[in-house]
Amino acid sequence: MGLSPEQADDNSVIRGKVEDRYMSAADQVDLIAKEKFDGDDLPPLQIESEFGKAVVAQVSQTVVGQSEVVERVLIALLTGGHLLLEGVPGIAKTLLVQSVGKAINLQFKRVQFTIDLLPSDILGAEVLDQSKGEFRIHKGPIFTNLLLADEINRASPKVQSALLEAMQERKVSLGEETHALPAPFLVIATQNPVEQAGTFELPEAQLDRFMMCHRLRYPTELEEAEVVRRTLKLKLLRQGDGAVPQSMFDAIDGRQSLEIADLSDAMDAVQRVHVSEVFIQDCVKLVNATRHHRHLVLGCSPRAILSLVQASRARAYLYGRDYVVPEDLFCLAEDVILHRVRLNYEAIADGITGRQLLDDLVGSIF
Repeated sequence: MGLSPEQADDNSVIRGKVEDRYMSAADQVDLIAKEKFDGDDLPPLQIESEFGKAVVAQVSQTVVGQSEVVERVLIALLTGGHLLLEGVPGIAKTLLVQSVGKAINLQFKRVQFTIDLLPSDILGAEVLDQSKGEFRIHKGPIFTNLLLADEINRASPKVQSALLEAMQERKVSLGEETHALPAPFLVIATQNPVEQAGTFELPEAQLDRFMMCHRLRYPTELEEAEVVRRTLKLKLLRQGDGAVPQSMFDAIDGRQSLEIADLSDAMDAVQRVHVSEVFIQDCVKLVNATRHHRHLVLGCSPRAILSLVQASRARAYLYGRDYVVPEDLFCLAEDVILHRVRLNYEAIADGITGRQLLDDLVGSIF
């Protein structure tokens, strides 16, 4: 669906602004000062890259709405960054991740994190082969392209820490050997932000390894109605004389429209997206501001700067640009920054939200 004439006019105005901004670095402060940080007010954009279109087309056959989440998953895939999805149960987090994996023919594995899970259940272990009298390596589910860590905050800190080496170095140490993980390798984790009984908050070292943390919202009434219509069209799965109703997982299209080679080509295109010096300085200033803000007890690490830049390049590619614009930074700042910072007690007592904090940060810098 294309843009309306009004949206197209608004879009051209914004494009004109950002072109002026990046053509003249001397005018950057004045221009940004006039821009209000509110991603919800930006005109809707349509994905332009062929790779992105193909993935969205296949995922939309199963998942209704959640277009923003699909965009974030695509950004994570294109940059090799890990993604944390935070949302209440029943809003298609797991379904969406499986649909994306099927669309690109990625090797997909899911681990349900529980309190009794052990690191070896994820990484693997050395196993004694009694017939040969020697140890052999049994590789765990982490040896895959796309790992879904479902409800990651239900596992103990020991298990959560087992992912640190894999997420940072893309290697796993088993016994005296170190094994490289498949390429590509991506962790998408989910957690329920409401139910806290029997959960363990992710430590800062773990959170910092996630490029983005996206907070899912409920679908609209129109989207929920479409979910019901699609569910009513599902049939029965017969097993001998018995039968069970199909679920939306059974409706995932198993035909792959893309291969890993297509993903690799798209990742290569992302690496060619131009990032100006002005944009780099914007990201550095924003991240540095989190380390000195009066409401924060913990600011962002340098990983946040890298994540902002890389995610912005991927977003620019998805929307058919070979250069980044401030709009990319504004749209992604919430997902890249807020899970890396910690409010102090005074801010929590005053009821300050993460979005209010981000508005304050952007306003103070730009």
